[in-house]
Amino acid sequence: MAHIVAEPCFNCKYTDCVVVCPVECFYEGEAMLYIHPDECIDCEACVPECPVAAIFHEDNLPADWAGYKELNAELAAACPSITERKDPMGPPV
Repeated sequence: MAHIVAEPCFNCKYTDCVVVCPVECFYEGEAMLYIHPDECIDCEACVPECPVAAIFHEDNLPADWAGYKELNAELAAACPSITERKDPMGPPV
């Protein structure tokens, strides 16, 4: 099982989550972050760090965002790893 980054991250891209990840399983796309499902250890350290509540355990992913499970797997494999905090794209929450 893995965690999934979903819709609230789109055009927002807060990176508070990446600095607490002990296995560095976050990847940065142009408009949002992704979690590599084979690297995520389900520690949940990232979940409370996301200020827009965009990270879900795959068992709790809202049905409307089910496509993000496949999107995370596909794009995490194609995007560069991110381990350091950056300024977000969106306005502060």
